[in-house]
Amino acid sequence: MSFSQALSGLRGQAENIKVISNNIANSQTVGFKGGRASFADIFAGASPIGLGVRVAGISQDFRSGDLENTGRELDLAIAGQGFFRMEKGNGEVVYSRNGEFNQDQDGFLVNSTGQFLTGFTMNEDDEDYPFADVIAGGAPERLRIPPNDIPANATEEVSAIYNLDAGIDATDPNVVQVATIFNDFDPTVVGREQEIGYHFSSSYTAYDSLGNPRTITTYFRKDPTADNLWQAYVAFDGVITGFTESTTNPTDPVTFPIAGDNAFTLTFGSDGQLLKDADNNIIGINEGTGDESDRTEIEITEPLALGGAAPFTGDTAIDFVLAGTTQFNNNSVQNSLDQDGYTSGTLTGLEVTDDGRVIRIFTNEERRDAGQIVLTNFINPEGLMPDGDNAWRQTNASGEPVLGVAGTGVFGTVESQTLENSNVDLAQQLVDMIVAQRAYQANSSSIGTQDEMLQTVINL
Repeated sequence: MSFSQALSGLRGQAENIKVISNNIANSQTVGFKGGRASFADIFAGASPIGLGVRVAGISQDFRSGDLENTGRELDLAIAGQGFFRMEKGNGEVVYSRNGEFNQDQDGFLVNSTGQFLTGFTMNEDDEDYPFADVIAGGAPERLRIPPNDIPANATEEVSAIYNLDAGIDATDPNVVQVATIFNDFDPTVVGREQEIGYHFSSSYTAYDSLGNPRTITTYFRKDPTADNLWQAYVAFDGVITGFTESTTNPTDPVTFPIAGDNAFTLTFGSDGQLLKDADNNIIGINEGTGDESDRTEIEITEPLALGGAAPFTGDTAIDFVLAGTTQFNNNSVQNSLDQDGYTSGTLTGLEVTDDGRVIRIFTNEERRDAGQIVLTNFINPEGLMPDGDNAWRQTNASGEPVLGVAGTGVFGTVESQTLENSNVDLAQQLVDMIVAQRAYQANSSSIGTQDEMLQTVINL
């Protein structure tokens, strides 16, 4: 009698039950991929009777698990193909689908077992670090979130588009609005108040080099003697430099010309657009320089600084871009305005985009990239070797890793505030365990039957 077939069956089903039990044990492990025992029969020579069964290998199921929203920004899941590229403390690289990340005491993004998330980072030698551009490509590095506050940035350019009402009767003093401003920045005369007349005004906030907010107001007044001509003048915090006009009555329709350091004119064509020359260059914006080349902007200057900030003069004057401003018979309105300055800000939160960019959010509403998560894929993911701690190692069978960013090529997107559940189907595993148990019992019965037969032979 040969007991080898039944014994091999017992051994095989014992291994099968181990695999199933491991699947069940990890049914709630984030990013876990279930395994399955594969069997092969055993034959020797030309014998038609097999010698039993062996476990040919444990294959892994890399199908995606269900995604579950957690509401936590550093909980990340890959929707589609790819692995997070992780680095152990000793520098060894492993790969994982578990996206439960935190920041350690040094600002690095790590998982619960201390493995470091890697990606593309800023160049620390860049003079703009830690607010330099993230360089995609090259060797991935450990991702770190610098805790630095973002410094103030002085406004260098303001872009605005207005419509100025062509239907205003500039000869009617009743449509002129009146404002009180301080004339000149000279501290000895800064208390000198003056009334000015205008038809439309617009205010916005700019910032100096220390982040001080500065209110800039532009006053527009239509020329009563020219239908397509507007004069404008700019005041900082209610103060205007070198302002002069032809009369002291602000509602007088002949209050022209207006002059000052930040005074300019806008001339429109019959099409309601800023006047252009034969080469389609804008020449309708004139700050009195006499330059007839392409002019889409004026320079706003202010020699008085606050609290040691740099003044807005010379190279630090503000470029006030007015290209796109029109004059149509409709209400005077500011259609858009954008300025590039901001006050200082403190890091208040993080955001991860679907392409893996890790963005810092500051209290001044500025946003800056800290890095970009790199994803990895393999020709044969099932050839990866489980390494424990929800990670796999590269093998010859898996092939070389292919690096990329989320949402490109074969790579899935990164979903923030989301985790990928284990792909183990618990109900199926319980059914498989029952089947394995029956197979184990059947092999035990085979041994018992052969034992009875052998006992019969001995009794002869």
